Formats: sequence, structure tokens, C-alpha cells
Amino acid sequence: MTRRTVLKGTATAAALLAAPAVLRAQAGGKIRLGAPFHRTGIGASYGRWYERVAVAALKLINEGGGINGMEVEMIVEDDGTDPKRGTEVIEKFATEHKVDAVFGHLFSHVVAAAGPRAGELKMPYLLCSEGHQLAAGGLNRYTFQPCITDVKSQVSSMAPWVAQNLGKKVAMIFPDYAFGHDHRDYFSAAMKAQGGEVTTLIPVPPTESSFTRYFPQIPSDIDVLYHVMVGPAVLTFVKELGDHFGSERPQIFGFIDSLEAVDLTTPQLDYLNGTYFWEGMPRYAQADQSEFDKFYREKVGVDASGASTSDAKDVSTYAHMFSVWETLFVIKQAMEAANYKGPEQKKDFIVALESLDKLAAGNEHPQGEKVFNGKTHQVFGRQSISKVEDAKLTVVHTTSIEDGMYPDEVDYTKQEL
Repeated sequence: MTRRTVLKGTATAAALLAAPAVLRAQAGGKIRLGAPFHRTGIGASYGRWYERVAVAALKLINEGGGINGMEVEMIVEDDGTDPKRGTEVIEKFATEHKVDAVFGHLFSHVVAAAGPRAGELKMPYLLCSEGHQLAAGGLNRYTFQPCITDVKSQVSSMAPWVAQNLGKKVAMIFPDYAFGHDHRDYFSAAMKAQGGEVTTLIPVPPTESSFTRYFPQIPSDIDVLYHVMVGPAVLTFVKELGDHFGSERPQIFGFIDSLEAVDLTTPQLDYLNGTYFWEGMPRYAQADQSEFDKFYREKVGVDASGASTSDAKDVSTYAHMFSVWETLFVIKQAMEAANYKGPEQKKDFIVALESLDKLAAGNEHPQGEKVFNGKTHQVFGRQSISKVEDAKLTVVHTTSIEDGMYPDEVDYTKQEL
């Protein structure tokens, strides 16, 4: 064996070691993304629209050349909006489908179960959820919430407006699981900071179908009833609320979660006229609608009222589903920054995600400008407060990004990869 043969063999071995990353793109390989959507269970309406938005975003990405010259393929699994099934799906993505990353979980009780498993499997896991568990340090370095704000940020930024415009004495009715508990804890603290008080806390099972037994717990001297409902029973909730209070009602402030995928022109919802809601992204196109919102609506097939352009009765989950669109473009941005070619570069992808800072408003981020915190893996953005008027939602206040910021509670960059 000559010296020339040895050198040739060494070079060949080095090339073979590098080959998986390089040849994947050259051979027409694909970026594979796992999408655990809520196709069934109490989150089914969200899951259907999350999937529809993801298909539209990936079509745009692939038409533009994919990611680093590779087509992006989405593999969908139904998690049933169930924590146990959500964890099983994460394992399936890692061991069977061998995806590059996972995105799309919404309901916080599913995230709480699936997030730790994603970290154990060293699977990049990008949430389209709103729980504070991640930013509080309860998950891991492989988990990110890059395009939708968390409940702590949302309620902190809106409490001053509620206190100044609706009142300071509040009763709260909320779903009895992690998402509702975040509202309970952080809105109570935010109102206290405004000189207000949440005097009454009323937890309700998220699968509840009737609410009459809860309403008597609401004191008669409150200024504001704050409601955060989930699930399919919103029509019953509003009807029973009207039966209980009649015209002598307090100010009412709610989160749009209970009305996602629900047509506001439904007669049973008339009682909500004059009440207020949080929206992550305004369902109805506003008078000052941005070109980015117009572009996004066109691509996902949503009209100016927030319904499907092919079926006016099919109302979208507009206040949340933008997070799927924006998350896919963040994946693209970070993978291109890392020159990502395959699973052996997952650590590079994580570091690239942590290097994100400002996300400019645009077609990739139609909800608006955001600031990402690489230490806590949490994004911060603006919130909308909308008023129900003539069966439509009109924005009456928009918070600043700074309104929702809070001190870091964790630094994930110090954890090992």
C-alpha cells in the first residue's frame, strides 16, 4: 500500500462521513416535519384549521425552493387532544417517521406531557400553544414557542386596559387545567398590580356542557366577569349567562378561544353584543388592514370575516392559527441559517433558533412584528382587545410588545444539547 493509496482512502472516508448531509440535498432528499394536530377531541376545530394553514404555508415554501434546496414534507398524526396520545405521537415521529422537527401542538395539557418526551428524544419541538410552562423553565432546550405569545404576556399587557376601562373588581370563570390555571395565576397578579382584585375564582371542567350551577357563585357587586372557555359548549354558556344576568350584567371580558370556529351571527350569541375579547390576530379585517394580512388570508383561503372563502359557515380559528404559518417560516429561517441538511445537524438547528431576535412583520409574519427571547425560547408580540358590535369584532386597543414582557425565569442555553 503506497502513501498515495493511504491518502486517497483517508479522503474517501472523510467524504463518506460528510455524505449524509451533503448528498441528502443533491439526491433530492426532503426535510420531514412531524405535525401532531388535534384532528379529534376538544381541540378538533383548531386542529383542522392548523392543518389547513400548514398546507398553505408549505406550498409557498416549496414553490420558493423549499429549505436549503430540499422539499419540505409534512407528516400528520392525530393526537386526539389527549396527553397520552400526544406523547405517543412524539415517539412515533422520532422512531418511525424519523422527522427533522415537530411543530403544531396547541392545548397546554398535551404540551405538558409531550414536551419532556421530546427533550428526552432530542427532538426539536416547536409549539403553537400559549402556555407559560416553557418560559417558566418547565420544559427543555429542545422546546420552543417562537411565534405566539404565552398567557402571562397576554394578560399582563391587557390588565391595565381592563382596569382602566371596565373596572377593578373581577370574577373569573376558567377551564380547570393548565391553560386556565395560567389565566387564574397571572391575570390575578396583573390586576393586583393595577390596584384591582380578582375576588372570585370559578374553575370549570373543560368538557362541561352546562354552566347554570356555576353562575350563582358570581358575586353581584363585581365590575367585570372574566371568562376563558374552551370546547364546543359556547352557545350553551352564552345562553345560560344571559338567562342568569339578563340586562343587569357586569362588564364582560373574555378570551376568543371559546368563539374560535364559531359564527358570531349565530342568534344564540346576541347576548355578547357590547362585550370584549382578547384576540391574538383579529378575525375580521380591520379598517387599517395590512398588506400582509391580505396576503395571508388569500393564501389560507379566509375571507374578510374570518370564514372560509369556499364556505361562509366554516369559520376559522383566526386568533391562533397564524402561529402555524409563522412557525413554519421560522423553521425555514433557522435551518437556512444553520445550513441544515439532515438530522445529524439538529444541534445546529437548535442554536440557530436560539439566535433569533426580532421577527419583522411581513408575509412570513402577518400577525405583526415580534421579539424572540433565545434564553427562554419564548416570543413576545402585540395583543388585540376587540369589542363585539353588530355580530363583528372591532379592535378597540392594541398593546405594545413591551407591555407583555417580563423578567427571564430560565436560561435554556445553559442546558446541554
